Formats: sequence, structure tokens, C-alpha cells
Amino acid sequence: MIHLMNNVISIALQEDIGSGDITTDNLIDKDIAGRGVMIAKEPIVLAGLDVARAVFEFLDPKVIFTSDYKDGEKINDGSIILTVEGNLRALLLCERTALNFLQRLSGIATYVRSFIDKLGKKNVRLVDTRKTTPGLRILEKYAVRAGGAYNHRIGLYDGVLIKDNHISVCGGVRQAVERIKKNISHLVKIEIEVSNLSEVKEALDAEADIIMLDNMDISGIKKAVELIDGQALVEVSGGITMENMIVLADMGVNIISLGAFTHSARFMDISMRIDPYEK
Repeated sequence: MIHLMNNVISIALQEDIGSGDITTDNLIDKDIAGRGVMIAKEPIVLAGLDVARAVFEFLDPKVIFTSDYKDGEKINDGSIILTVEGNLRALLLCERTALNFLQRLSGIATYVRSFIDKLGKKNVRLVDTRKTTPGLRILEKYAVRAGGAYNHRIGLYDGVLIKDNHISVCGGVRQAVERIKKNISHLVKIEIEVSNLSEVKEALDAEADIIMLDNMDISGIKKAVELIDGQALVEVSGGITMENMIVLADMGVNIISLGAFTHSARFMDISMRIDPYEK
């Protein structure tokens, strides 16, 4: 994760700074030190502290970074999230990039936590999807975990998920499952996406490990869960709300996947105040 994070930070800083900060470079002497404070302007669930730290360290390896919080903690409006001390130019150059990461990742964690709090002690696992910002997936999925939910597969490489287009190309649910079984290790679980009861029966006959009910209505999901009857894990995806996830949990659904965790979370309101001081 560290290698990927540093690559993302490098791209983000280059995107913002380009050939140089024409404002800061012509206003601030290069030997002045300063102190920055990030403040929560609304209640948040924190995520991205290490990313923010790495942004500042990218331009000033000697920066002093401190925080009384950890990712996953709830922070009240007006609380000081972190302080950072170092080269003033570096602080100003890193300010927006560090804020962007912290606001985005905390936004995801805060949104996820709202679902987790609503769910209470219901026995179902909430997971994310691959509907992430290109280049930021590993960070956004980290933020999902900070919010209290779980990750589905990270990418196409770490889990089998047979989707509708695969089924169409292979000629059916059974054919797709049988073909994948011939080509992967027996240690890898097989998940398949289905959209009706007929496909649920085929998936059961083919002995799929996880059956994803995609965009089925509540009545259809109830019948599918009864049909599956513990023979496979049941995942539900599509059209999930805070209200119907409770109904699904009570039905016996094992996993609920929500693309909204990442595609619908907003940036949180966090500000940074920077002041100079002489070394």
C-alpha cells in the first residue's frame, strides 16, 4: 500500500504544483519555517492521517506531524485534527493536496459509518465495490474499512466474480461455473451474479460458493434466500438503502454490497490554517 500511496501522492502534487508555485515562490523566503493546523468544520469519522502525513513528508522529510486521533475515530466540529511543523513553503505547497485526500477519505469513512450505525448489531456484512475513483482505489477501500465496513475484491485479480456478460459469453450459469472450476485452484471461491430464480437454481446445481442477487426486488430476494437455504453465501447488490438493508439482514442475507460507499460520499469540510515562525 505504501508504494501505491506514494505514487498517487507524487501524481497529485505534480498535478497541483507543476513547474512551481508561482505565488508562494515569489512571496515566501525558502528558509522560513511554519506551523499548520487542520480543523474539522463538521463532525467526521477520520480517515487518511497517514496519507496526509506522507504528502507533507514528500516535500519536507523533516516535517513534525502530530495528531491526538486515529483513523476510524469520530471527531467533533471544531476539533484540531492534526498539526504539522516544517518548511513554510512546503506546507503551503502541500496544503490543498493533503486536504483533498483527508476530506475525500474522511467523507467515505463518515458515510460508511452512517450505514454501520443504522445497521446496529444485525448479522450481515456490508462491503464496497470496484466503483472507485481511478487511481485511488486502494485508499478509498482503506477508508471504507476505517468507516467500519469491509472490502469486496480489490480488483479483477483477487477474486472470481462471474457477471452477466461472462454468463452470456459462456452460454449460461452452469457452463460458466463449470468452466472456471477447470481453470482455477480449488482454494479459490467462486461467486456468480444472478438476476432471477432460474439462475439461482442453476448456480446451486453448479455448486457456486457465493450467489450474488443483482437488482432483484425484495420478494424475489426472499424467495432466493429460502431456495439457497445455506447452501451458499448470499450477497445482494443494487438499490440498497438504509431502510431496505435492515429488511435484507432480517431475511438472512449474508453480504450487502454498496457502490454508494465510494461513488456517493461527499468531501468533508476540513480547513487548514498556516502561520510562519522564524527558525
